[in-house]
Amino acid sequence: MSYEDLNANWRPDFGTIFDWPAMDKFGKIAIMVNNCWGDLPKALLSNYDSILLLDPFMEHITEGIDKFSQYSYNKHGETILDLYSGLTYKAYKNRKEIEKEVFEESKHENVITDEGLPAQKGVFVYYAVEGCKPGHDFVVGYDGETKMGDYFRYLIPTIYASIEDFPKELRPAIAVSDTVDFTKDRLFDNDKISEYFPRMYS
Repeated sequence: MSYEDLNANWRPDFGTIFDWPAMDKFGKIAIMVNNCWGDLPKALLSNYDSILLLDPFMEHITEGIDKFSQYSYNKHGETILDLYSGLTYKAYKNRKEIEKEVFEESKHENVITDEGLPAQKGVFVYYAVEGCKPGHDFVVGYDGETKMGDYFRYLIPTIYASIEDFPKELRPAIAVSDTVDFTKDRLFDNDKISEYFPRMYS
């Protein structure tokens, strides 16, 4: 399933992973990874022009070969681990091992991974709780209750990107919030994702 298959009737389903950019009330940027079960904002799903920009946006931010390559940038910051998936990191002994893995991945400049996005591009990374059934995955480091599809703050940048770092042509791909703060909000209820991000950048 590709980005072009998204529409107002789309629903999260197993086997389909989409990344989408978001902006908080202070202009900070995040990449939201839906991990199959995370919902996408209705404002995005009902805007086909924005949907068509998702693939070019992600290609650009991971420094693929695209027509906006001349606008690529590097913040030269670091990636900080916040919350993480118990399912993804079940083979690791402790948090320090995961922090080491994240640090090493963040330094790969030829291929930018999710772990590299905060350090190099200055964006937050949120992951949705995944799994093949409720309870299969869980969020380590969060005290409250979570469910499949809830977005948790996985990675934090030390130097922040802003809307000015992105070509004007790609900015309408970004879902915008007037209420959330990526520096403080660690979890987004999947049932309210359209309330958190009610409009697209214009």
